Amino acid sequence: MQEKKTYTFEDLLSIIEALRGENGCPWDKVQTHQSVKMNLIEEAYEAVEALDHGTKDQFADELGDLLLQVVFHAQIGKGEGTFSIDDVLWHVCNKMISRHTHIFGEDKADTPEEVLETWEKNKQKEKGQKSATESISGVCAYLPALIRAQKIQSKAAKVGFDWENVTGALDKLSEEVGELSEAIQSRNDEMTFEELGDVLFSAVNVARFAHCSAEEALSNTIRKFVTRFAYVEESALALGKTLEDMTLSEMDALWDEAKSREN
Repeated sequence: MQEKKTYTFEDLLSIIEALRGENGCPWDKVQTHQSVKMNLIEEAYEAVEALDHGTKDQFADELGDLLLQVVFHAQIGKGEGTFSIDDVLWHVCNKMISRHTHIFGEDKADTPEEVLETWEKNKQKEKGQKSATESISGVCAYLPALIRAQKIQSKAAKVGFDWENVTGALDKLSEEVGELSEAIQSRNDEMTFEELGDVLFSAVNVARFAHCSAEEALSNTIRKFVTRFAYVEESALALGKTLEDMTLSEMDALWDEAKSREN
């Protein structure tokens, strides 16, 4: 197949079909849903990274990699006789129509908030969820824990199971930190494990009240840590030292310098 100036969705389907075909690529032919499943997650995260830190062209490139995963799995399904890309398209189109009843039905939603309420109502109906517990249990268990916690808390809040304001969430966080401290001091590993989870869950609740993404907030802190740590190490090398040669107080001083440079 020769390179073209433009490609269509059908071209992508043909390429993957050829790679998985009898005379196709030795690697592509032997892959299964399980062997490439983590690629879905990796490509999704790389697309988000390109959106936040890359160019528009890099974002488009990463979206292509993500689309490739969908088409690849569809081709595996076609080979197994379980489903095809047509089934994938039917499901997504049907879902968008059935959940946008304010556009394709008789519901009314004039604001983004009303749209989300309509979407959730239709989603619960589609999945046969008749209780708040079923809705909460339906949150994907494979989501990163911070994202999953925030989604579950939001669903619980919709039925009134929530603090009146952020003060209650902050008080609960302080309470859980105290219990974690007691567990650590008692040298009870099992209790420490439990209390640490409670602290993290409570911190997510505070993030929700503050209208912040707990996942993105932690990612931002990780980024700051890496940047500041790099400054500490580079500064140490400039002084003719390694980090192992320095005292904690010396490293803390450089850390404070790194923080001051951000302001």
